[in-house]
Amino acid sequence: MSNLKSIRIDKWLWTARFFKTRKLAAEAVSGGKVHVNGQRCKPSKEIKLGIELSITKEPYQWELIIVGINTHRRPAKEAVLLYQEEQESIDKREQQRVQEKEQRALLPYSEREHRPNKKQRRQIHRFKQIE
Repeated sequence: MSNLKSIRIDKWLWTARFFKTRKLAAEAVSGGKVHVNGQRCKPSKEIKLGIELSITKEPYQWELIIVGINTHRRPAKEAVLLYQEEQESIDKREQQRVQEKEQRALLPYSEREHRPNKKQRRQIHRFKQIE
């Protein structure tokens, strides 16, 4: 971690590996998916250590406190050291994952979303050509 005192929020979200690109991070901030101390902000907002962030990436949500700032994107093991997450947030997200897994298990394979195989694609093409 560097000795910076502040950094743009879109760059911090990118370095902390919440988004793959700075553009995606900036779009999320502009779209109201990221809140600083409970308020919406712009991608150019300078953030400092100790600030509370709320990040929403459907269907999950993170409640964090910033404890580190990096200028460069580092490996995921180092990125986790840039923030401290509340235990409630971790538990809630884990519970959502378990529910989604259970719901997927209840659906029979035929009802799950899947790509058609070669035979099914041919049938689709034949059906579309008739009409």
